[in-house]
Amino acid sequence: MEQILTVKNLKKSYGNMFAVNGVSFSIDRGEIFALIGPNGAGKSTILKMVATLLSPTDGKIDVGGFDVVKNSNSVREIISYLPEDSGAYKNLTGIEYLKIMAGLYNDDNKKQKEYIEKGKAISGLNSRLSDKVGTYSKGMIRKLLLARTVMIAPKLAILDEPTSGLDVINAMEIRRTIKDLTKQGMTVLLSSHNMLEIEFLSDRVAIIDNGKIHDSGTPSELKKKYGKVNLEEVFVEAVKPSFAQNKEIK
Repeated sequence: MEQILTVKNLKKSYGNMFAVNGVSFSIDRGEIFALIGPNGAGKSTILKMVATLLSPTDGKIDVGGFDVVKNSNSVREIISYLPEDSGAYKNLTGIEYLKIMAGLYNDDNKKQKEYIEKGKAISGLNSRLSDKVGTYSKGMIRKLLLARTVMIAPKLAILDEPTSGLDVINAMEIRRTIKDLTKQGMTVLLSSHNMLEIEFLSDRVAIIDNGKIHDSGTPSELKKKYGKVNLEEVFVEAVKPSFAQNKEIK
């Protein structure tokens, strides 16, 4: 199996504090790999380093055969990143937004048209693409942003809380879209606080806290290993030693 992402002993420090401290994992082509953990665990920091937005303090990240530090431009050509707090230009129509984004991704007119058509289909917004983004609901904006992220068929899509704040129907539509795209060969690195979402989407999961991975495996493997019925209970059990240690230090 082709490995799209390899992370080895990744570290990110701010002064004496390590936001990420010795993280290692890999993702195969067409796989959805999720990072779960509380706020401040280091999930978004890892995603930003993979996306070339932050430089690692130490360690190595390889995306599709390219080092994110030495070959950052090559990495950016094969990835796409959707931050949790991403927004769209409210004064543009949905289709105008997709056209501008397509132009940023590629100079070739034919390719741009392909991206736009794919973005239109993925968004599912149909006639509403002619309306200004400022008139969209939060769910519609998130659909537009996901379409922008994946319409270029990246080798690796990096998704931070892709359905954050959405209702059940909109969230399910986005999850199904992500699933369908991986069947076409797209690989996903995902972070979410929604454990139902993680169980539905992910092929494998890494439990992270205090900048370290405490355990990893398929959702079924982890639930069986810890004798729990859901990933929330698995997470609490996996990080108990870390919580206890921090409490003693304080």
